[in-house]
Order: sequence, then structure tokens, then C-alpha cells
Amino acid sequence: MTIGQNTAITWQDEVRRLARERDAVILAHNYQEPAIQDVADHVGDSLALSRIAADTEASTIVFCGVHFMAETAKLLSPDKTVLIPTARAGCSLADTIDADQLRAWKAEHPDAVVVAYVNTTAAVKAEADICCTSSNAVDVVNSIPADRPILFLPDQFLGAHVRRQTGRDNIEVWMGECHVHAGITAADLRAQVAADPEAEVLVHPECGCASSAIWLAGVGDLPAERTHILSTGAMLDVARDLTSKTALIATEIGMLHQLRKVNQRTDFVPVNPKASCRYMKMITPELLVRCLREGRDEIQLPPEIVERARRSVERMVAIGKPAGAR
Repeated sequence: MTIGQNTAITWQDEVRRLARERDAVILAHNYQEPAIQDVADHVGDSLALSRIAADTEASTIVFCGVHFMAETAKLLSPDKTVLIPTARAGCSLADTIDADQLRAWKAEHPDAVVVAYVNTTAAVKAEADICCTSSNAVDVVNSIPADRPILFLPDQFLGAHVRRQTGRDNIEVWMGECHVHAGITAADLRAQVAADPEAEVLVHPECGCASSAIWLAGVGDLPAERTHILSTGAMLDVARDLTSKTALIATEIGMLHQLRKVNQRTDFVPVNPKASCRYMKMITPELLVRCLREGRDEIQLPPEIVERARRSVERMVAIGKPAGAR
């Protein structure tokens, strides 16, 4: 792809020129198309990118991800301009709960601490006590006194993972799911491991196969010492040091690009090659260029939401270590 009539100017050149003019930093999630990842200033998981959004000196943040991620950047940097190349880039998981539903759930459990996965709208975050990502969900829950009940939302698979890791039995979990991760099944995982029994197995905790992976590893159907439940950022950290011939990856397939960049020794193979998020893939080079040229689509949040939602996100950012950004 080239820009205009001058074939010597690539879209990447145009993105970098426009970003300089707009004093913009470009953030891209690990699930974006490889071309978008490669042109970004920083690539990472939700937690790492949230930290960068909070600390950047740029006056404009361009978030190549889905809408809730750009909202989170706006919460952390309310005085900055935050753009997303298309506001249509939503999230099936975030859509599984709204603020009214959360308020009703809280009313049923008035003593509970509300932990909201970052994959939620700003209006939901405003009703939460603290947010988390898959990178720091366990640390967030461990920071809450053991005798306090917890409402964990909205991802049922991440919630189950947190229950396992913390050993707490006072966690109520909302029954939401990401349609992409839920579609990566235990049957997919069994088939791939049967075909390559020596492979490392890296599974995102949002996956429908995450609980099964733990159980299968426990009964010997998966290699326990080579089965890892990891956030995308942690996957990247583990991948750098792998020496195995193959690693089976259970998450959205955009993650494979970063894994392959940090380790050329290992063949990274998707557990489900069809696990592609159409919302993440809505951001194209054309839309990124348009975003920088025209300043669209800008994230705007109601003032009455911002202060309460920002508190829950800032508490999240303060817990755990960042992972997987460059």
C-alpha cells in the first residue's frame, strides 16, 4: 500500500510523519494485525499498554485495539486526546455486562468487593472497586482481605483461573465470555497435543480450554511441566527463553506475530487457527492513516463516569509487574 501519488512514500512513512505532527504515541495490542503492530511505538497486553498510556508525555494517544482499551487510556490520561482508528471496534466480552446489571448484582452482595476485568466499559468500571487484567488478576484478588467476598466480572474462565490460583471459595463469578477465546476448546487442545506430544503448551486464561488444560495436565493427558496458563504479556516473556521445537498457543492468533519475533528457534502453532477477533482486525492501515490525518475517532467520556472509573483503573495499574511491552 502506498499513500497518494508518490509511490516512494509508504503508509508506514505517512503514519510516522503524521504521528510526529500530531505529537501522538501509537499503542497496539498483541492481537492487532502484524502490520499495525510493526508500525506502533509500543505493543503489549492491556496492563502494559495501560501503564504506558498513564505515563506518556505525548499529547495524543492513538490506541490500536478495541474500544474499552481506548476508554481505559482516556481514564488514565483524561487531559490527553485519545483516538481509536474506528469506534466500531467493540468487544463481545465487554458486552456481556452493563452498569445496570452490575448495580443489581452488587445489591445482592452489599459486602462484596467488585473486581472488574479491564475488558469492560468505562460505565462498568465506575461501579467497580478495582480493575484487573489477566496479567495481574491473581495479584489483585490476593490484595483483598481473605474474609471479604468478591464479585469477579465478566469473564467466567478468567474467574475460574483466579479461584484456582488463590484457593478462595468466596469469589462469585459473572458468566461472561469472549467469543474468540471460548471457541478454543479442550478438543482442539487434545488434538494438537496428540499430534505433537513434545510441544510446550501456552494457554490464555480466557480460553474455554483453560480449566480443561489444568485438569488434563493433572491426569496426565497433557504434559504438566510444559502446560502454562499465561496472559499474553507473560506468554511473550516465556517465549523468549523457549528451546522446544514447537509451542502450541491457545489465544487469539494475532499473538503469534510477537512470539515469532522474539524467538525464531521455536515454531509457534495456534491451537485453533480460526481464533481471530473480528473487532481487533477492524483496524487497518487505511483507518490508522485516516485517524492521524483527521483526528478520529476521539474517545469522549461523561465527566460523572470518569472520576469513579479512573480510581478503579489506577488501583489496577499499581498492582503487579508489567509484562510484554516494547
